[in-house]
Amino acid sequence: MLRPQTSATRELLSLDGLWQFKVDFNSEGFDQGWAGTSLETDMQAPVPASYNDIFTDPKIREHSGWVWYQRKVRVPRGWNDERIFVRADSATHEGIIFVNGQEAGRHIGGYTPFEADITDLVSAGEEFNLTIAVSNILTNETIPPGRVETRADGRREQTYLHDFFNFAGLARSIWLFSLPAVHIDDVTVNTDFEGKTGKVDYSVSTSGVADVRVSLFDEGGHQVASGKGTNGTLTISDVKLWQPGKAYLYQLKVEALNDQDVVDSYLLNVGVRTVKVSGSQFLINNEPFYFTGFGMHEDHVVKGKAHDNAFMVNDFELLKWVGANSFRTSHYPYAEEVMDYADRHGIVIIDETPAVGINQSFAGIFGGPKVPTYGPETANEKTQASLLHAVRELIQRDKNHPSVVMWSITNEPESGLAEAAEFFKPAFELARQLDSRPVTFVNVMMDPFDKCQLAPLADVICLNRYWGWYSDHNDLASAKIHWQQELTGWVSKYNVPYIITEYGADTIPGAHSIHALPWSEEYQDAFLDVNHEVFDQFENVVGEHVWNFADFQTKPGVMRVLGNKKGVFTRDRQPKSAAHNLRKRWTNLNNRKPKN
Repeated sequence: MLRPQTSATRELLSLDGLWQFKVDFNSEGFDQGWAGTSLETDMQAPVPASYNDIFTDPKIREHSGWVWYQRKVRVPRGWNDERIFVRADSATHEGIIFVNGQEAGRHIGGYTPFEADITDLVSAGEEFNLTIAVSNILTNETIPPGRVETRADGRREQTYLHDFFNFAGLARSIWLFSLPAVHIDDVTVNTDFEGKTGKVDYSVSTSGVADVRVSLFDEGGHQVASGKGTNGTLTISDVKLWQPGKAYLYQLKVEALNDQDVVDSYLLNVGVRTVKVSGSQFLINNEPFYFTGFGMHEDHVVKGKAHDNAFMVNDFELLKWVGANSFRTSHYPYAEEVMDYADRHGIVIIDETPAVGINQSFAGIFGGPKVPTYGPETANEKTQASLLHAVRELIQRDKNHPSVVMWSITNEPESGLAEAAEFFKPAFELARQLDSRPVTFVNVMMDPFDKCQLAPLADVICLNRYWGWYSDHNDLASAKIHWQQELTGWVSKYNVPYIITEYGADTIPGAHSIHALPWSEEYQDAFLDVNHEVFDQFENVVGEHVWNFADFQTKPGVMRVLGNKKGVFTRDRQPKSAAHNLRKRWTNLNNRKPKN
């Protein structure tokens, strides 16, 4: 599924704005045919936005179930001979598209796009009623997993084991777009170089019989290579590489032809670069790369997970200011606009599926009964199928982004059990079938090197560790020793690159302590310093991603003070002392590991 765009043969209309909005408190919307009538509501909700924090009614914020969005849409009158589609960039976590009351498409998975071909349901120049129903329900068979529990007073409450708020709704854009009857369905590129010669391998599929012509242009608009056919290799002399912090993007023009007439065209940005693992090193363009940056969240006041270009640019500016060169899409695929921006500005991404919370050992921490992680009533064959679906959709969507250097299959699963390898191995295998980039997962503290069953499956091992916070709390001297001991064990057993993808301490902004007590900005600084001392002692450690970039919302809990406060920036993006600390460490590293 190619992301829609405007071209000489395609048109694209944004459907963002205010939509009629109704919460299905009594689970009656389908039975009463809400999709086929005008919603009886005086409420409106913005798209894109999560709906939870917009309204003042706590019942809306805490709602578990379906909500309904509706608006009128007019098809442009010039689209008579076109295929017509509605696309949702996301719907958290299940979405159904209705046109004039008739179901046109549905999708499960809250962070990847889906579309519906509505050609036979609408007419050019005429108006239609567009309704999208969205459910935030998570079960043991969804990715991420969860369960709905009934409280003593009869309320249905969504529970889950991931530590971020279950924002829901249409948090990304909705589109109406047209395609020619015969059009370009998909494009895949892979790049390589030798010396000053670059290579772009391409593969194109079309919806019908058509000849294919491709042309490659540099940033000045000059054609540097061309080819014919659905598969081939384009050669670039004197290639300019896509590099971290110094992006260069070529543009691939793909055309579908009927005889010599162009029936469709598509433009794709291409960054020429290589990524591979060699021993204990992570190489980009055959040069060792050291990751500096964060785990992040799509999380903002009021808007929740909504994509916003102003917020996005500001976040990237802060990444640049603090000296970060990378981030992980913890714990779900981010908006496509984010990936595009990273491509353009040379930011490196570890791209992660929504497989978070597959770990019942967290039940005692976040609430709920302790049950086996893997089994018929928890992570089962249907859950595994959902994971494979999530892996496939992630790679299909993001495969052409040069900023993406690695696929992360899952965050903090219970990996110390034999069942873990059986459950996750097919996902690792699928990722490698679909793409050549390294594959990783993120290991949790409870499953160390002598216990973890997923480590042998990974090209790179990512570790989330909180020595000095959840373990050895307020005892950084002991934390340092235990951290050194654990990393020694890992490196002795698996000679691969390691990225510390989470380490951090909750910090109340403005809280200070002469004694550097926990929750103070001084403790956060000291915590980071001790961790960095340990990282610098191990050659195999090739990156550090602080948890978190900014404070973010979670569900209420005794471990959280109005959310997770491990950000080095506040939720409204003001720096804590730790941000200045990191800036001193990361600035001028030039993507290389700090010297011990």
